[in-house]
Amino acid sequence: MEAKTFQLDDVVEMKKPHPCGTNRWRIIRTGMDVRIKCEGCGHSVLMPRAEFEKKMRRVLESGAKT
Repeated sequence: MEAKTFQLDDVVEMKKPHPCGTNRWRIIRTGMDVRIKCEGCGHSVLMPRAEFEKKMRRVLESGAKT
C-alpha cells in the first residue's frame, strides 16, 4: 500500500461526509496530529495522523504555493 501524500492547505476528501453535507476538508495543521477544517460549515477536527491517513480518500486541490 502506497503512502498517502498531503500537505498544509490541501483540500481533501474523506471517506465519510460531514453532517453538514459536504465532503471537502482543508488541512490547517500537520504533525503527529492533523487538524482539518470543514469547507462547508467551518467546523475543525483534530485527529492522530494514522487515523487521518486511514480516513482520507484523496487530495482534491493542492495547497502548494508556487
